[in-house]
Amino acid sequence: MPFASYKNMGMVLKKFQIIYREENYVVVTPVILSDYFQAELNLVRTELVTNNSEYAVCENLIYPLLKEIWKLHKEQLMLWSHEPLNYDEDLSGVPDYLIAQKSPLGKLVFEQPYLMVVEAKKDNFTEGWGQCLAELVAAQKLNGNNFDQTLFGIVSNGEIWEFGKLVGQQFTKNSDLYAIKELDKLGGVLNYLFEQCKLQFSC
Repeated sequence: MPFASYKNMGMVLKKFQIIYREENYVVVTPVILSDYFQAELNLVRTELVTNNSEYAVCENLIYPLLKEIWKLHKEQLMLWSHEPLNYDEDLSGVPDYLIAQKSPLGKLVFEQPYLMVVEAKKDNFTEGWGQCLAELVAAQKLNGNNFDQTLFGIVSNGEIWEFGKLVGQQFTKNSDLYAIKELDKLGGVLNYLFEQCKLQFSC
């Protein structure tokens, strides 16, 4: 069953017996975004049509910001774009983006994934979270059902970013959402998540 077949979180929660809760757990950590990056992003948002297709959203808003934060962690983490993730017939597909541990064997080797990023296509966050949670369950199983690990999920339409995490059989959705117009805060949250991903190496 492809990830996109899960149309809401309820389907995933019921199928895999996951407990749902909400709280604010993300932390805005200090991060310095280059003036060049901020100017480029502002130019894109003001001069280009960024919401006319899912490709425009991903290429102009989501991926550039992920890449900018990833560059601060590139010695330990790998940013993958549209890399297939297949566990079994119930959990398979191609996540938009994911963050995984960087392999000592080089950039071609896929290691354990810790952060899944899904575009909210047509601003449909309900379907986006169904897909994202299914991807998190697949990642958890591929990582050996290590219930000590915390896996992170993001659903975004480019402008609005929502966050969640899966620990064992419990999924927690962050109560607050963040907007790209508050770039310093959003960048700080992403930096926090990337730091948290690195903490999972020893779990």
